[in-house]
Amino acid sequence: MPAVSKGDGMRGLAVFISDIRNCKSKEAEIKRINKELANIRSKFKGDKALDGYSKKKYVCKLLFIFLLGHDIDFGHMEAVNLLSSNRYTEKQIGYLFISVLVNSNSELIRLINNAIKNDLASRNPTFMGLALHCIANVGSREMAEAFAGEIPKILVAGDTMDSVKQSAALCLLRLYRTSPDLVPMGDWTSRVVHLLNDQHLGVVTAATSLITTLAQKNPEEFKTSVSLAVSRLSRIVTSASTDLQDYTYYFVPAPWLSVKLLRLLQCYPPPEDPAVRGRLTECLETILNKAQEPPKSKKVQHSNAKNAVLFEAISLIIHHDSEPNLLVRACNQLGQFLQHRETNLRYLALESMCTLASSEFSHEAVKTHIETVINALKTERDVSVRQRAVDLLYAMCDRSNAQQIVAEMLNYLETADYSIREEIVLKVAILAEKYAVDYTWYVDTILNLIRIAGDYVSEEVWYRVIQIVINRDDVQGYAAKTVFEALQAPACHENLVKVGGYILGEFGNLIAGDPRSSPLIQFNLLHSKFHLCSVPTRALLLSTYIKFVNLFPEIKTTIQDVLRSDSQLKNADVELQQRAVEYLRLSTIASTDILATVLEEMPPFPERESSILAKLKKKKGPGTVTDLEEIKKERSSDMNGSTEPASVNASAVSTPSPSADLLGLGAAPLTNSAPPPSSSGSLLVDVFSDSASAVAPLAPGSDDNFARFVCKNNGVLFENQLLQIGLKSEFRQNLGRMFIFYGNKTSTQFLNFTPTVICSDDLQSNILKRSSMCLFLFGFCVLCHTKL
Repeated sequence: MPAVSKGDGMRGLAVFISDIRNCKSKEAEIKRINKELANIRSKFKGDKALDGYSKKKYVCKLLFIFLLGHDIDFGHMEAVNLLSSNRYTEKQIGYLFISVLVNSNSELIRLINNAIKNDLASRNPTFMGLALHCIANVGSREMAEAFAGEIPKILVAGDTMDSVKQSAALCLLRLYRTSPDLVPMGDWTSRVVHLLNDQHLGVVTAATSLITTLAQKNPEEFKTSVSLAVSRLSRIVTSASTDLQDYTYYFVPAPWLSVKLLRLLQCYPPPEDPAVRGRLTECLETILNKAQEPPKSKKVQHSNAKNAVLFEAISLIIHHDSEPNLLVRACNQLGQFLQHRETNLRYLALESMCTLASSEFSHEAVKTHIETVINALKTERDVSVRQRAVDLLYAMCDRSNAQQIVAEMLNYLETADYSIREEIVLKVAILAEKYAVDYTWYVDTILNLIRIAGDYVSEEVWYRVIQIVINRDDVQGYAAKTVFEALQAPACHENLVKVGGYILGEFGNLIAGDPRSSPLIQFNLLHSKFHLCSVPTRALLLSTYIKFVNLFPEIKTTIQDVLRSDSQLKNADVELQQRAVEYLRLSTIASTDILATVLEEMPPFPERESSILAKLKKKKGPGTVTDLEEIKKERSSDMNGSTEPASVNASAVSTPSPSADLLGLGAAPLTNSAPPPSSSGSLLVDVFSDSASAVAPLAPGSDDNFARFVCKNNGVLFENQLLQIGLKSEFRQNLGRMFIFYGNKTSTQFLNFTPTVICSDDLQSNILKRSSMCLFLFGFCVLCHTKL
């Protein structure tokens, strides 16, 4: 670089800056700036023979004024003219002005590109560096179009100086990040990989950054970089700090390059070549061994550099997930950091161990640190570290320690930061369900969860506990008893009232034999919470009351008096008013058999992936929930699935509905030679039909499900990725009835969904005779079978 002469000090610029700093007010500053702008404008317009020094000085003043926050609308051409100067200082100021003030839409961009091309072709390393810096700073699409093909040639040219190679690699990286489609892949890609063997570590560092970014989108193009990266890493790791004096940072040899090489290796699986793989393993073992050595300096810079390399090496070990010995050693090393006095190290250790916990080789080693993690959860002052501790407990949880971890997370929940309470609630609910050996423990856990953090218990959580209780006969009585006891507390969260109302409405009869939980006591307990609840909860409680009419006829009069009260029949909310009127009417005119039919116990819910897990994935983002694949396999029911019985469409006898056709369940189209409409029966009619030709074609894969109903009354009739169809039937002597339940397996709501039953003429006439009663019952089924 040329030496700066004495005249390059630009005394006029120094005086101007001093005047600005000495201004006593904003008005004085603006006045001084306007005066200077007028002077510069007159110089640019009046004096056509301004020398390079004067142009440089005035352009510097304009740049300083712009950096103070004032608009500059002239001087651009003078800056472009400076690019053609042969003096370094003038060219430097010109490029600086353009990098800061000229946008990609400027009319001068063509002139600027020409000046840059001239400097790149000059082979003067100083001028080439300035041009490359300008391209990288602007980084516009126009710059990429003009120079993306030229820069790779400079990068791999044999006569290019090391400093220019560094700038060219970083400039190309900048253009690739902004306009990847404009950077062509060609012969230079195979040659740029060999820069990893360059003697100049600055070139290697810049090339590694470029190759890492390129390899993430084009891994096959740069696959040969793995062996070269391992070779270079081995030389750095095994070298003494004195061997790389220019690139040794506080006794750590080339820490930045080491980190970049380790990140490059994370773009690929473990090397297939045994020699390369063995050499990489030796490098990683050496890094782990050095972490155990006494520090060579007490400076924080030394520990930061040393730990940066260590954590990147651990990330590579976790990425490969193929060396059990390395994984266990990495886990033990991270365990030492869990009690380190440096908060950042504790955070990083917890974060890395969360990933280690998902590996089959290191999961048991992670579990040995459970007491340390629990202690961090209790004593850590930094909320972000506590959150990582919760994540690690969630990741290391299995059947052997589930109850301990859930108990600790519940204890922490009482004092947890408000920003992470909802996430902890979701994780506790998932762990309690996933590892529940005894479902009474699961019920206790969820009720305790509602008691501690009811405001953060989403609908998915209490939907889920209701679904599990309904699907498991062995826990229904215990659940009813437990929620009854929980509701006796003076202050109950509304979510507990919802759970209690639903479970007692379904299974309150299982505890009604105890005088302490008689039907009247159950009703009075629920009704005492009624006036404190929101409208949706009151609507659920009204459904519970009408369920009580069926379960406990002895309190029918008491419930009717409540439904008949003005606060219900004249309620301002339409939903509550409608429920009260219809439930009262149903309890008055319906016989015992009709009540038993309409208000029968809810059927089991169809099996689906847990909606709680889906919500946690959405909250945390993809790839952050540990043991994701295992959880996916343990599919569980979604409380949002529809449980609405199918209505019978008497008018659609011969034409299947569009939805049935989509699922492949519709009847075959009629032809001229077809038998009467009665032969196009649905799957349901086949139960009563003697003719094989009366059966509609089954959807692919439905044969086994259909044959199952020869011996069973309930089950899944059809299932695919969109819909699950369940059938529930009941027969008494010569009488029978069937309900079809449709479960939505998608995350979106079905619109205009209309099931259609196609049946024979004889069956159709029987349906028509009872159509009025069917419609009446169906209306109350919709109200009473609360959809979750």
